[in-house]
Amino acid sequence: MLEFDLSADIQALRSTFGDIKAVVDVEALTAEIARLSEEAGAPDLWDDVDKAQKVTSALSHRQTELRRITEIEQRLDDLDVLVELANEMDDEDTAEEARRELAELEDVIGQLEVQTLLDGEYDDRSAVVTIRSGAGGDDATDFAEMLMRMYLRWAERHKYPVKVMDTSYAEGAGIKSATFEIDAPYAYGTLSVEAGTHRLARISPFGSADKRQTSFAAVEVIPVMEEAVEVEIPEGDLRVDVFRSSGPGGQSVNTTDSAVRLTHLPTGIVVSMQNEKSQIQNRAAAMRVLQTRLLLLKREEEAAKKKELAGTITASWGDQMRSYFLYGQQLVKDLRTGYEVGNPASVFDGDLDGLIAAGIRWRKRKDDD
Repeated sequence: MLEFDLSADIQALRSTFGDIKAVVDVEALTAEIARLSEEAGAPDLWDDVDKAQKVTSALSHRQTELRRITEIEQRLDDLDVLVELANEMDDEDTAEEARRELAELEDVIGQLEVQTLLDGEYDDRSAVVTIRSGAGGDDATDFAEMLMRMYLRWAERHKYPVKVMDTSYAEGAGIKSATFEIDAPYAYGTLSVEAGTHRLARISPFGSADKRQTSFAAVEVIPVMEEAVEVEIPEGDLRVDVFRSSGPGGQSVNTTDSAVRLTHLPTGIVVSMQNEKSQIQNRAAAMRVLQTRLLLLKREEEAAKKKELAGTITASWGDQMRSYFLYGQQLVKDLRTGYEVGNPASVFDGDLDGLIAAGIRWRKRKDDD
């Protein structure tokens, strides 16, 4: 007779989940959804396209949050039933199914618990991610493309919508840079711990000497912010270049010169957009990203000044935050948290949740110190 009991494990999950629901404040979230739904149903909503997009995006995000909570609650109830069935039917297959569901719920609730640590000013926003190749020639541009695929696969695993905004292909392998938006609640807070310099060490597939090659790529993550429109940029501070969009190997994508590159002359910040249908749309998208970067830069400078006045300046994460080793011992190691993964292939295929969770917990401890 099968004696199968997961009650202690399920109770522990319910306790953790109860704490999460208290932090999320489901009642307030439901009220916010009702308010946004009323706004979204207004007959004149689309008279103001920008406002309409903000309302519908906010509504979608809040509904996603609530749906995630209710789905977990239902799965916990179903797990209780599955355990009862396993015992009533004396069925080891059903018991194994319950064990798998328990493991999946532990993972999902663990991720949600980490999300409750995201209490920064912009943490609940969607994210714009930019990847740039660094030193290392073809290996670096190939590495940049590997990182882009890694984040896109991560978003796909979580069913997050992604919009590629710009891609600059290298003459040899890979990409020089890419910018894409991940439209999901807390995408910025989650992915912001990925910002920094990533290092790849491997036997280069582009050389004939079979020597180890080290290459670098930089990852930048910024929030999608409505406040960015408050940043005014004098025309004299801006250089606008228009060029033809291109794909791999220089193949033309558009028949018109619709791609736009904005250069902010005082800071040297450059933003390119080419994936919208028109030059006007590309310029508007590039301006939004540029305004956000300038707003964040201003706030970083203000924060640094405050620390300097207080005499408490400390080193930041440093230039290198994670290493990927694809020779000898296969390993991905985060240099801030010490978190390691012995299967780089799974990481490059989007299995980033463990690394991200460790980064969020590490940052929270740093902030609390």
